[in-house]
This record gives sequence, structure tokens and C-alpha cells, in this order.
Amino acid sequence: MARITETVKVLLIINIIVFIGSQFLGDYAYQLFAMWFPENENFRIWQILTHMFMHGSFSHILFNMFALFMFGSMLEQTLGKNKFIFLYFSAGFGAVLLHTLVNYFNFQSGYNMLLDAGMNGEQIQNLLDEAFRSLMSSGSYNVNIPDAVEGSNVKAMISAYSSSAVGASGAIYGILVAFGMLFPNMKLFLMFIPVPIKAKYFIPGLILLDLFSGITGYSLMGAGIAHFAHIGGALFGFITMWFWKKNQFNNNRWN
Repeated sequence: MARITETVKVLLIINIIVFIGSQFLGDYAYQLFAMWFPENENFRIWQILTHMFMHGSFSHILFNMFALFMFGSMLEQTLGKNKFIFLYFSAGFGAVLLHTLVNYFNFQSGYNMLLDAGMNGEQIQNLLDEAFRSLMSSGSYNVNIPDAVEGSNVKAMISAYSSSAVGASGAIYGILVAFGMLFPNMKLFLMFIPVPIKAKYFIPGLILLDLFSGITGYSLMGAGIAHFAHIGGALFGFITMWFWKKNQFNNNRWN
């Protein structure tokens, strides 16, 4: 196995330290550093960065850090330190961008429906605040939705407003896409699949699963996953690698 590279080592250490610290601080850490919907009172501008170092559970950070460990060092050795850092964070920012845009679409769809049903802006905000408070206190919400409104649209609006996003998954998907573009025929052994799969098949397949789950709402990977964040990270990873390969950047400019 290739040695772990310096940037990957630093990222692993920071993520692990932040995860341990967040377990001591509890909800307060997630209130401050998770990525909240920009219209939510908990939103702070630094969350665009800090959410990448927060994780919701041990299995969440384990999967992300395992992927970073497995693919990151080889990628950093190939691209160089500066390109690798740029790729990692541009994919992370791309992930939160697409995730937020999708949330805005869901939020606005439900908001417009409530306006059409005769509610005003203050009433809608009160409904959102009530739903958010009940979600924070009990994990569920019970609000009165006008009969003329499609309930699923309002639920999507409330979910967009009330949910936070955490994790390095967007950045990791950017890393996976870059790895697949550089080493398409590299065979990957997965714990839950007993046969090796080439990167050029496995990584697009993983993204398609996220796309299916994001569009249909039927998650094949478990609940609470920000599928469009994964897709955003993958998309920005692809764009970055395509641009570099197309323009053949001078390595001395980056390394």
C-alpha cells in the first residue's frame, strides 16, 4: 500500500478531532457548524466550510475517512498537493451549492403553494418556526396544513428549512470521480461485493444510485442522506478534472 500523503493525513486528523469534539458539545456543535438552510435562524456563513468537517455518526465518519484514506493518497501523489487541496474543497463547496439549490426549489414550491392557499408570509413563517421547534424537541412535527395544499410539497419545504447537512461526503465524491478519471481500469474490492469492479463502472454506478434516490425520494443507502450533495461533489470533481486535462495545466503552477 502506498504511504499516506501529508494532506490526506492532515484532513483525517482534523475530521477525527472535530468529530470527537462534537460528541462532547452535542447539539450546540451542530447548531453552530452544520450547514443550515440560509433562511433558517441557525445559518452562519462559516458553515459553508465547517460542515465538511462535521459528521453525524461513527459510521458516517468511518465511511468517509476510509474512502479518503483509500483513494486520497494515490490521487495526491498523482496531482500534487495544491491540486489535490483545490479538488477536495471545490468538490465540497460544489456539494453544498447543489444541495442548497435543491432545498431552495423545494422550499419555494411549498411556500408558493401556501401563498396560493391564502396564507400570508407571517403565517407561513409561524408554521415553519412551529415545525422547526417541534422537530428540534421531539424529532417530528405536527402542524396544520391547509386542505387545498399538497402535503408532500409542504413537508419538503419544512424539511429543507429545518434540516442541516454535515459530512465530507461531497468532497469524497469529488475525490472518487477524479480517481475514476485517472485510473478507470483500477479494480476495486468492496466489503459487500465479493468480486473486483473497475473504477469506471463502480463510481458512475454509485452516482446513479444517488441520482435515483434524490429524484424519487426512495433511498437505497439509508435515511438522512443528502444525495444531491453527493451529486454536486461528483459534478464539481468531474468539471475540475476535465478542465485540467483539457488545458494541461503546468504542474509547476500548482505543486
